[in-house]
This record gives sequence, C-alpha cells and structure tokens, in this order.
Amino acid sequence: MERRTIGAAALAVGAVGLGCMPMSWAYNGSRQRGDESLRAVHRALDLGSTLLDTADMYGPFTNELLLGRVLKERRADAFVSTKVGLLVGEQHIVANGRPGYVKRACDASLRRLQTDVIDLYQLHREDPEVPVEETWGAMAELVQAGKVRSLGLCAMGARGGRRSGGRLYDATIRQLQRVQQVFPVSAVQAELSVWSPEALETLLPWCSARGIGFLAAMPLGNGFLTGTLTPGEGFEPDDVRARHPRFTAEMTAANQPIVVGLRRVAARHGEGTTPAQVALAWVLAQSGHVIAVPGTKQERWVTENAAATGLRLTGRDLEELAELPPAQGSWD
Repeated sequence: MERRTIGAAALAVGAVGLGCMPMSWAYNGSRQRGDESLRAVHRALDLGSTLLDTADMYGPFTNELLLGRVLKERRADAFVSTKVGLLVGEQHIVANGRPGYVKRACDASLRRLQTDVIDLYQLHREDPEVPVEETWGAMAELVQAGKVRSLGLCAMGARGGRRSGGRLYDATIRQLQRVQQVFPVSAVQAELSVWSPEALETLLPWCSARGIGFLAAMPLGNGFLTGTLTPGEGFEPDDVRARHPRFTAEMTAANQPIVVGLRRVAARHGEGTTPAQVALAWVLAQSGHVIAVPGTKQERWVTENAAATGLRLTGRDLEELAELPPAQGSWD
C-alpha cells in the first residue's frame, strides 16, 4: 500500500487507515461481534492499513480494549491513534480538558490498548471551561514523558459556523494556531468526502501548507457513498443515522445521483471497481497529506477499502466528480 507521512516527525502510515468506532459504538449494535471485528483489524494490518483510529469514549472504553487484543500480538505492525477529552454519561457527552484528567486518561488508554506508547494522541473536543493551551500543554508533557509520539486535533464538532454563514473551519484554524504555539500539531482529523467537501476550502490547505497530516473521517459518507444502502430501509434505533437528517428516506432517495455518478466512474475502471473505492480515491487525490480513515467492522470492506489506494482517477474522472450535484439535506 502507498505510504504517507504525518507531521514534522514524518511518521509513515498506509494511505487508507481503519476507523474502529463502528466495531463498538454508534452503528448497528446488533451486528457488533468481537471476533468479526478482530478479523477486520488483522486484515487491515495485513494489507498495510496501519493507522488504527479509536477513542476512549467509543463504547466507552470497549473499542480500545478490543484493539488491545490485536496490539498485544502485532504492536509493531500498527500506528495507534486514540483520542481524549470527552466523557460519556448515560444520556449525554461532556468535554473534559483538565490537565490532570488528560494524564490519567492517557495512562488508562495505554493499559486498555496493551501498549507503552500511543503514536498519535488526539484532542477529541476542546473543553470550554479550560483554555485549550492548558489541555494541549498536558498532552505535550505526555510526549516528553515518552507515552505519546505525536499530537493531533479532532475537528469533527466544527459545524456551528455553517449556521452563521461563516466558513466552516475558521474557528478550528484559530484553535490550531493557538495550540501550535505550545507544541506542534502533527495531524488534524475532520470530515472529507465527495458529499462533504467543505474542508477543501480552508482547513486542508492550511494543513498541507504546514506539512500537517489530514485524517479524512467519514470518507464514505457514513456508508452512503458505498451504494449499499437501500433508500427507506431504515436503521436500528441505536444507529446514529436513524436520527440523521441526511439519512431520512426522502433525502437518501434525493441524493442517489451522487451514488450514480460514483458508479459511472467506477465502471470506466473495470469490473470489480466499486463506488466506495472511487470515493476513497477522490479523497486521496485531494492532497498527498491526506490519509483516508473509513470505518468498518467487516473484513470484506477492509479489503475493498484498502484496494482503493491502487485506483488512479483520471482528469476526466475528477472533473465529473466535481460536477456531481451537492448533497441535499442538513448535516447538522
């Protein structure tokens, strides 16, 4: 698999990683099976999808525990990325960026992951009651202590700007500028896909200009861009898409032209090329600093996603994808 680098330390990872959240959080609870997920992780490492992306809140905690079972055997094959800063209650999620908590949470993640170092430690959300410089400073101390190799910022909660008409990631860039004064940012994680390209406006260029890795979250549009979802089929009650305005039966049907366009491009690349692979290849084509992080819990999708690194889109392909209709339906 093609290798790409993250941050000034030039940490190398496969261009397509593995988002581990669906294995134990947010998607189709009845289909979450530990043995199947373990096979998926092993398959990813076999194929060179070395970046394993998790968080202490996924489960909570169970996602890291699951990965720990693989890392105990194959730590040298993996690039471990986990997150800190969110606490899960029974009916709510709250941010905690207090330095003491960050350090305790890191130690707990290390135990669950069965490793002595985390390759990329990401701040999941800024705590509004704690200056982000203080939180970032505590994370930097973990690097100095040898518990963490590099630091990243997760910008997945940055959608408020859309409602006010401002550019979506302006606040994120201001936050990045602040923490850069404390300790270098190696990676930023934010959504990027054919139907959610907003990061291309300012955030990805900002990262690329500074050699900062960009972890493209949800590159398959929460499964929509794979073309495997049936309009009106519905989702299990615990699936986040069951409450998502872009996944209503009406909006799923309205956005089918995007999938049709992906299928049309895939057909030009021969039998066996899928819409998902085209969607991932589009993400990778946006910058050499991008690492796509599709989430899955099934070995067959891991295999399909990894193969996208061998797909080279032509100028015609990229022009055609750029002309796809914008997605309908709110993403908030």
